[in-house]
Amino acid sequence: MSDLGRVVVLAGGLSHERDVSIRSGRRVAEALRGVGVEVQVCDIDAGLLPTLIADRPDAIFPTVHGATGEDGAIQGILALLDLPYVGSSPASCRRAFDKPSAKDAVRTAGMATPDWVAIPKTTFRDLGTQAVLDVITAALPLPLFVKPARGGSSLGAAAVHSREELPAAMVACFAYDETALIERHVVGREVSISVVDTGEGPRALPAVEIVADSGIYDYAARYTAGMTEFFTPARLSTAETEAVKEVAIRAHNALGLSCISRTDLILDADGTAWFLEVNVAPGLTETSLLPLAASAANLDLGVLYRDLLQAVAVR
Repeated sequence: MSDLGRVVVLAGGLSHERDVSIRSGRRVAEALRGVGVEVQVCDIDAGLLPTLIADRPDAIFPTVHGATGEDGAIQGILALLDLPYVGSSPASCRRAFDKPSAKDAVRTAGMATPDWVAIPKTTFRDLGTQAVLDVITAALPLPLFVKPARGGSSLGAAAVHSREELPAAMVACFAYDETALIERHVVGREVSISVVDTGEGPRALPAVEIVADSGIYDYAARYTAGMTEFFTPARLSTAETEAVKEVAIRAHNALGLSCISRTDLILDADGTAWFLEVNVAPGLTETSLLPLAASAANLDLGVLYRDLLQAVAVR
């Protein structure tokens, strides 16, 4: 048995990504039990706080995706309870979860990110939909990419190749968030780099190259086996590999993240790595990118998750 003590894995919640979170939590719990860690899986509901207070765990591994688990709220409660957990501080989570804020931070730190504008739904009501869309398309040349300013798993996200496609993309986006991020759609290879820190500083795992059958790595492509082809490690030159790893670690540091993160970017034909977004609670399901990267690095997932927990338990 592990000397870590009792671990609580948080999974579920009420976001649109509940099902994915439950799958992530189940996989993490199985991996930890495989290396002798005592694990209890708890949902994010009214019974959680009484459970944590009555029987304090030695450490917590949140696997809650979407606003419930990534906007800093759960992390803030755990901090108030003085319970060690795998993940970033509440403030860092809030900054990373808000995509425009994250893009501001990485651009300030000197990294490339596609030009963008963030527009609340109310702006269309106040200024007129047609007028706002005209301004967007005049300032940001097509193609564009539209996605919720706060959200994950590509829910409400869409590529826009013509002016006529933009209104429908905005409507789909606003179904998931009150603010839309509209950015220039950079063409290139889609790459994801996970960063982990088990107490010796952040290190990048092997890059994962993503090739979705549909051309867009949307929700179905992310979580349906067989709809996406992954190359791990990515089919990159040595220089390209170092470049994308550097962006991931710099983004992790610029946003003040801890323990674990995943940076998504596009590598264009000129070799520029364009930062898209960062995830502070990356998916850990059987089709998720961090487990694929860990496997390419010959890391046992149970050992990795245990080491992450041990690093926070002794902080």
